[in-house]
Amino acid sequence: MNETQQAAGILAAWVFLGSGCAPSVDAPPAVDRAADEATLLQMHQAVIQAHLDGSVDDWMALEEDPYVSANAGEVSFADAAERRARREPYLMSASFTQYEDLRPPVVRISDDGSLGWLIAEVQVRGVSTATDGAETPIEMIAAWIELYEKRAGEWKIVGNVSNRRP
Repeated sequence: MNETQQAAGILAAWVFLGSGCAPSVDAPPAVDRAADEATLLQMHQAVIQAHLDGSVDDWMALEEDPYVSANAGEVSFADAAERRARREPYLMSASFTQYEDLRPPVVRISDDGSLGWLIAEVQVRGVSTATDGAETPIEMIAAWIELYEKRAGEWKIVGNVSNRRP
């Protein structure tokens, strides 16, 4: 193809694209960072409330598989059934008198609005009651990162990285 044919091809493409005959490409939806950040903060508060209420169902409703977690030097991929099996005995035995943020969580949303994260630092107090009735105090400061994905327009927690202050 010579330069004249190449120029004619480029001109034809410009005319075609400019005529409205070009394939329709939907623009990505605008990202409303303030609304998305508020949603992630609400979800974080719902996780805290689920602990205070002892509600595994409320906690699990915020999450979706696949779910990845990093804790105590180990990365794990627990599905919903595995997470529920761990959380039910934990929440059934625990009674929290305090489970609150020590500082406002840090929240960020990706440029395309599909990913988000939240960093929290909380103080927790309460008691854990064993099946024999023995009580063990719960007192800790913990920090974690919650990982979020927006799926079909809805935010879901898809993982976390957590630790406790020594």
